[in-house]
Parts: sequence; structure tokens; C-alpha cells
Amino acid sequence: MTIDNPPSGRVVILGGGTAGWLAAAYLSRTLGMTGITLVESSEIGIIGVGEGTFPTIRSTLAGLGISEAEFLVRADATFKQGVLFEGWATGTDSYFHPFNMPIGGEDEALLPHWLADTSPQRAAWADAVTVQEQVIRAGRAPKRPEDPDFSGPMNYAYHFDAARFADYLRDISIAAGVVRIEGTVGNVQRKADGDIAALELTDGRIVEGDFFLDCSGFRALLIGQTLGADFTSCSDSLFNDRALAMQVPYDRPDAPVRPYTLATAHEAGWTWDIGLTERRGIGYVYSSRHCSDDEAEATLRRYVGPQGDALNPRQLRFETGYRQQQWIGNCVAVGLSAGFFEPLESTGIMLIEAALRMVGDFLGPDLLAGADRDARDAAARSFNRLMSARFERIVHFLKLHYCITRRTDTAYWRDNADPATIPEPLRDMLAQWRRRPPSRFDFVVDLETFLPPSYHYILYGMGFETTLAGARYPGAAQAREVFARVRAAHAGARGGLPDHRALLNHYHARTGVPSSKVS
Repeated sequence: MTIDNPPSGRVVILGGGTAGWLAAAYLSRTLGMTGITLVESSEIGIIGVGEGTFPTIRSTLAGLGISEAEFLVRADATFKQGVLFEGWATGTDSYFHPFNMPIGGEDEALLPHWLADTSPQRAAWADAVTVQEQVIRAGRAPKRPEDPDFSGPMNYAYHFDAARFADYLRDISIAAGVVRIEGTVGNVQRKADGDIAALELTDGRIVEGDFFLDCSGFRALLIGQTLGADFTSCSDSLFNDRALAMQVPYDRPDAPVRPYTLATAHEAGWTWDIGLTERRGIGYVYSSRHCSDDEAEATLRRYVGPQGDALNPRQLRFETGYRQQQWIGNCVAVGLSAGFFEPLESTGIMLIEAALRMVGDFLGPDLLAGADRDARDAAARSFNRLMSARFERIVHFLKLHYCITRRTDTAYWRDNADPATIPEPLRDMLAQWRRRPPSRFDFVVDLETFLPPSYHYILYGMGFETTLAGARYPGAAQAREVFARVRAAHAGARGGLPDHRALLNHYHARTGVPSSKVS
């Protein structure tokens, strides 16, 4: 039996993919840690079918010390400025959830005055307080070629190819000293106190470590199968449990690339549609309780059209939920092993980022090596409490997209609007928000993945009705001035930014690597 020991201060990451290699890159390049080993098996593969992200990803990537141009080319990435929802409220409606915050950051002060305006000329809420919908509908990028890396006039994130992104993270992690071991875990060795001692591979090699990150995906080999962390299902509120995904080529090389995610509601779920440089990633997320797999495939094919006739969709099955204990002993779950939500608001990678930042803040070298078990276990309790709260609040935010629908055309939408399927805290907030606008006191900001403006974009994009009930709100004249300033800025915002594909072509030309050659 041979032994593969990482260097002293040993961190072992089980699993590659986005979660594993982002963890390796963050620990080695952002935190400057050494002694990191990642174990993955090429036989298992990764779940990723194409990823959308949240604006937090920019600071994460900047912290890795990479160039934005190199990332865009290596990951086949494009810019994302928000999500355009079609058909969610009535079946024929459309609204935009932008990444930009309301101009001036005073949405709570502006909202009552927007609600009080009942004229037919009133702009949609997102259009009244930001210019970003004007930008994306014109096909513009969020930044200009001369803007510094990871910054620009518009707030933005990315779409990218998950496999290419993982490969890129692997390369920069290995360059930073991370050791990659190819192998499949056959057994997990435990210490007398319950901690994990080592991973025993099927070929007899043993990988010892002081601290372990479980990035093994839905299998949750360490946190679930070995340490027994229970999984809390959220399927009573969030019904979707399957997805069909296709990679659809563009009909021509210079086809426009949408600078946003398109989320279109259907009879028993919704389709995502994201644009990369050479293809679109399209998928149908649906509830198997409300339609069959054959019906779901027919829906997807109707959406894609003739371009999908020769393509076979890939099916994914999942259960929405999370583990309330994501850190047990010397093991932390990161990624799908911790929990999973449908990709409605790109929470997957965002939760990986949150977990890594928290682990980085909570773990010092002494805790990493297990020198002070009491302090480490206290850190674990704090981590679990904070991450569970974050997951719970995401459940509420995602359910908001469904439960205020006015669609009654299928059982899926009727069931989603059933008050019995709405978590009680969200139900209580909705009851209050019918009599007043949302308040900052409704949110525990440090635990919120989605801040109050995001709730406002969804609520009022879907036509939620708030009755002000005769309340008086100061600042009406100032609000009118802000709304007028935003209207005046619409045309200028469109004119000052380049075409999305043109900017992507600029980055590819700058690196000297055409997108078709990226691997």
C-alpha cells in the first residue's frame, strides 16, 4: 500500500468540477495556503451544463489574480446583466431583474411614490430606477474595452461553459502548487474522535489530511454518507426536480449574444436560455409531479425549434434542499454536497463563494491542523447557523417568483400559488407587503444573498399590488426628480456601451486565442 500525503498543513478537497477547483484556487491563490490536495476521478465527471453567476463572482475572480480577458476566453464566458422573465405573472408578461441597484441607492424612499403613480405612463419599476433594461434590450455589453478588469458602468456577472471554467481553475490551481490526484474513493478512514483521517482510494493509495472539503456533488460522500448530515428537502415549496439540457449552436458565427439570462415560464416549469460565444445553453427545469419526461422534452423542443431536431437533451434529476450541518468536525461541504437549488437566480456558484469566504475567515492555521478542537467546533456551529439561514432565505426568494403568479392555466401554477406551499416567514411578509412597501427591517442584511432591491424587482415586476392605505411619504418632489433623471439617462446609457458580441470579439482578439480553439 502506497501513501500519498499532502504537505504539512494538509487540506484535502474531494471532487473537482466548479466547486472543487474554485475551492482549490481560492485557498491557494487568494488565501495563499499551501499543502492542498484535490482528489478527483475522470470516471465520475461533473454535473455542470453551463453556468450563470451573480456579480459577487467578479471580486472572487479578481482575488485569484487573473486577468478578465484570459478568464473570458478560457471559460468561453459572456457577460450577464440580469434575468429577463417572460410569462411568469400572467403567461404573456415580461419583466427584468437587473443587477444594477436603483440609482442613488434610495429604492425604499422612491418605491412609495412609484406605487402612488397609477397613470398609464408609469414605467416598470426596474426601468424607473435603473437604465440597465435599456442596455440589455439594445444588446449592449456592461462595460467598454478601456474599463479596468472586473469593473464597468453596469453591474454584471457572467455566463460560461462549466467544463471549461473548471479546467481553467484546475490549471491556475496546479500552477499555485495544488496537487491533483486522479482516483476514486473506496473508503473513508475515521479517527477515534470521529474526524476524518484519510481517503482510501480503490487502488490502495491513502490520502491523509487535517481538513477536508467535500465537493463530491450530489453523492455527498463525506458530509452525507460518512458523517451522516441530514438533508432538508424543500420540495414542498419548490416543486421542480428535473431538468433537460441542450447545447444549441448559433445559426451563424456573428449571431447576437444576449447579455442576460432569458427565463421563460411554461406549463410545468421554465426554460433557461443563456448565450455563450459559439452556442446557447438551453434547458427546461420542471416538476415531475406536474408533467412526464416525454411532455417535458416536447416542451423543450418546441422552445428550441428546428435547431434542436438533431440534438439529444441531457436529463438531470435533483431534489431541492440543503444540509443544516454543512460543517462537521474537520469536514466542510461546498457546492452540491451542501445543497442545491434550481438555477433560477444563479445561486449555485454564489453559495460556493459564500462558503469559501466564511471558511477562510473562520479557519486559522491552528484550527486547520486541529490544535484547538473546541474553537474549531465553535466555528462549525457559527458556519452552520449562518449558511442554514442563507439557504432558508434563498428558498423564500425563489418561491417569491412562483407564489405571486396570477396564472391559473395549469395545476403547476395553481399549486405554486397555494398558500400552503409558501414558507410561513414569506407568507407573513407578503401579508404585510400588501399594506405597505417592503422595509429594510424585513431583511437581515448580513444573511441575505438577495438584498431588498431584488425583492422589489420581482414583486413589482410581477405586478404585486401594495395598497398604501392613505399613508403619507415625504420626498415626492425628490422622487419625481430621480425618475426624470433616470428617463433622461436611458438613451445615453445605450449609446455609451459597445455591442455585446463586439466586446467579446475584442477580448478574444486581445488574447490571440479564437474561441473555437479554447479547450
